[in-house]
Amino acid sequence: MTQLTNLVQFPGLGLSFHLNRVAFSIGGVHIYWYGVCIAVGLCLALVFAFRHSIEFGVDPDGMVDVILIGVVLGIASARAYYVAMAPFKYQSIWEMIAIRDGGLAIYGGIIGGFLFGGLACKWRKVPVLPMFDLTAMGFLIGQCCGRWGNFFNQEAFGCNTTLPWGMYSEGTRSYLMGSTVTVQNGVTIDPNLPVHPTFLYESIWCLVGFILLFRYIKKRKFNGDITLRYLIWYGAGRFWIEALRTDSLMLVPSIGLRASQLVAGIAVVGRCGGRNLLHPQIQGQTADGAAGHDGREQGRHEEAGRPHRLCGCRHPAAGQRLPQGVRGKDRALQRRGETEAGRTEEEPLNVKSYEPQSRQVLALWLFLVYNIATGEVR
Repeated sequence: MTQLTNLVQFPGLGLSFHLNRVAFSIGGVHIYWYGVCIAVGLCLALVFAFRHSIEFGVDPDGMVDVILIGVVLGIASARAYYVAMAPFKYQSIWEMIAIRDGGLAIYGGIIGGFLFGGLACKWRKVPVLPMFDLTAMGFLIGQCCGRWGNFFNQEAFGCNTTLPWGMYSEGTRSYLMGSTVTVQNGVTIDPNLPVHPTFLYESIWCLVGFILLFRYIKKRKFNGDITLRYLIWYGAGRFWIEALRTDSLMLVPSIGLRASQLVAGIAVVGRCGGRNLLHPQIQGQTADGAAGHDGREQGRHEEAGRPHRLCGCRHPAAGQRLPQGVRGKDRALQRRGETEAGRTEEEPLNVKSYEPQSRQVLALWLFLVYNIATGEVR
């Protein structure tokens, strides 16, 4: 049985903490810090999405359904990815779906979130690439917060280190004495020495990535630009962080090929080719309305290229003119204005339309806190 308390020490810094995995209890049911960290990350990501949806040209009404579908099926995908890559065999289907017993792979969640979220965008007529850009920012927020759950659980750490921030606890010692440790060839592990807090590395990496991409939002060149930059940033970081970890999901154990490193490499390479695929064929147009590469000034019209099938911007055909100011944010406001203007007095705007969806979102958070609190994101 996994212990609920740990004495976590950072010998090089002279620090030590007594950590309890349980944040609080409700009616005898333990709510773990792990689940709280994930829930906080989801809340902050959702707040960011609603505050910036209009700026990205995404209608908030349709976005709620997309988020619900993407999150729920993303969790299912994270579990499926872990089960497929797990270094042991499950005895029954019930063990495979027992999320509370631990086992979620973040790359499965990312792939599932983008895949099923994209399908939901088509269903709710939400522009796919702008929604992907919002999702990428939300992933960075969620990953930054969620990784702190690994700290409370004392998991997802690396091999031995002599750096000042090396971490030691009974939890790290117990795991390193087990038989499921995965390290690079030639690396010797001593369970009694401090280890790399790789969950902290990933949390900081995601925080820095969020700050950089947030500052880049106004400068993005096309819909999907943020998504591609997220893939290369997170992929590059996960590649080197994964090499330090001792609990990796191995793809080919005989040669030490880790599943996350392979996916990270594919993400980085895919970003390089994805720019040419997703960049809209519009001369001089940028996503935020700034002057293009040809130096045209703001406030002037631009030549428009052929429409892009994924970005949802409805660009005019080649040879037509597009006013400079009509960008994602303006289009969303324009569509909302046209919708409200078209209502008659007998059909007032339903200002309570969010109430049922808000209850769904709250129920989803409670589900995550309860069912994933004892899980383990890899």
